[in-house]
Amino acid sequence: MAAPKIILYTNHLCPWAHRAHIALKELGLQYEEVIIDLDKPREPWYLEVNPRGLVPTISYNGTIIPESAIVAQLLADAHPSHLVPPSNTPSGAIQRAHISFFVDTFFSKVWSQAFAAQKAATEEERAAATEALVTAIEKNNLEGLLYPDGSETGSGPFFRGAEKLTQVEVLTGSFLLRLLSLYKPQYGLLSSNLPDLLEERVPRFYKWAQEVVKQESVNFIWNEENVGTRTAAKWKAAAKH
Repeated sequence: MAAPKIILYTNHLCPWAHRAHIALKELGLQYEEVIIDLDKPREPWYLEVNPRGLVPTISYNGTIIPESAIVAQLLADAHPSHLVPPSNTPSGAIQRAHISFFVDTFFSKVWSQAFAAQKAATEEERAAATEALVTAIEKNNLEGLLYPDGSETGSGPFFRGAEKLTQVEVLTGSFLLRLLSLYKPQYGLLSSNLPDLLEERVPRFYKWAQEVVKQESVNFIWNEENVGTRTAAKWKAAAKH
């Protein structure tokens, strides 16, 4: 099979676009990168590529595919690997359902609280949102979803005991990078006691997140200082209006 021609329209500051980078790196696929400036109106040529003007978008052998989760799924389906099992067996279909449920729970129940903390106008609001974030991890049993008891799971550090990254880590890795950095005082977007709360109350989740962000495919485009500084500036500016 000939290598596909892939053009990735992206921005390294965007956690959603970052998902595509993780998938491409993990699959070992070559691609051309086109950086889209998100600080100014989109150029007319890019609106022809993606009328929504969002990133990421890929051109895969000339076919345009937008939206990060769809891009990641296309890549995983087109290039079978450790990321997801085939869907044409009952066990594969069930594993894909487990992946989808975990990712949905992470974003709808947990990351929404992290987002609220970043928008907080006071330290009290930030502390409350950070507490709600950790509570959401507990209440929605993310540790149990990550590492369920049973013989069908492995002993590796990733989703359901996988030895290598799965699609769960592809879709959450860029957000875990932010979760484990934006609490630092130079950014101040999550309460500074977040690591202690995670270690004390959801240690398996915390250990998983720490392992994910160490992987090269997750962090190779990551610039913490740039992302943290710009994110903090954005929310501080928003708070003044």
